[in-house]
Amino acid sequence: MSARDDATVSAGPRIGLVGCGDWGRHILRDLRSLGSEVTVVARSEATTARARDGGAGAIVGSIDDLPEVDGIVVATPVTTHCAVTRAALEHGVPVFVEKPLTADVAEAEQLLELAPDRLFVMDKWRYHPGIEALAEIARGGELGPVVGLRTTRVGWGNPHDSDATWVLAPHDLAIGLEILGTIPAPRCAAGDADELVGLLGDRPWLALSVSARSPERRREVVLICENGAAALPGGYSDHILVARGEDADPERRETSTELPLLRELRTFLEHLAGGPPPRSSASEGAEIVRAIARLRSLAGLDA
Repeated sequence: MSARDDATVSAGPRIGLVGCGDWGRHILRDLRSLGSEVTVVARSEATTARARDGGAGAIVGSIDDLPEVDGIVVATPVTTHCAVTRAALEHGVPVFVEKPLTADVAEAEQLLELAPDRLFVMDKWRYHPGIEALAEIARGGELGPVVGLRTTRVGWGNPHDSDATWVLAPHDLAIGLEILGTIPAPRCAAGDADELVGLLGDRPWLALSVSARSPERRREVVLICENGAAALPGGYSDHILVARGEDADPERRETSTELPLLRELRTFLEHLAGGPPPRSSASEGAEIVRAIARLRSLAGLDA
């Protein structure tokens, strides 16, 4: 076999990346580190520069101009997800779209109907090693039956094109899905477009708090069980804390520090090679959209 033939055989998956903004450039970086040949769809001078500096194999101006690819990743603003994803699906390959699937229930249902089996959502927190560790505790019964799950996701400012409920809450609902195995039904909520607190389910329940108006940036997940509790104290924590009994000092358990984005992109590429699908299906993505819409309704945001 010639060197040329060997290079052809060993070539990585061909990926179309739609969007190369502040987050898309990280996706490009990780796709390339995983051996992908990436063609970026970039329309502005800034995104074109990021794609070029990030080592894109090619840069095109529209989804229609993409060459033959094995899969497509969508990393555009939330308000464009429906139109961009519809166009990506026309290529007939699996599509991985950044969370949330959309910020509109009807649009989410349309996308689900179009491609229930080859459309997936990039819920990176489902790939966080600390969240996986909490899920193992919840499902294994180590601390007894699960009572509830409390999540906190607060900080200052929101540079996105959608309000904080659509930008932040999808993460916590995906965490609930990963740890509890389901998204409990929304019961009550209060807040506005920048800050929302919500309660879902009964037992186990999910209590979430998201805000773009907190001077302190904090990410915390606490799993509460009948015989103890476990917590991921921060988004970049390299451990979880496990407590049993009122007077016991929490046990520190180390976790992997591999970044969730890299892990979820690896899963997508493995799926393109015949492996299992990514964790958040189109159906689960639409369920998260419906849950957020219901929480917003309970809080009077869409009245």
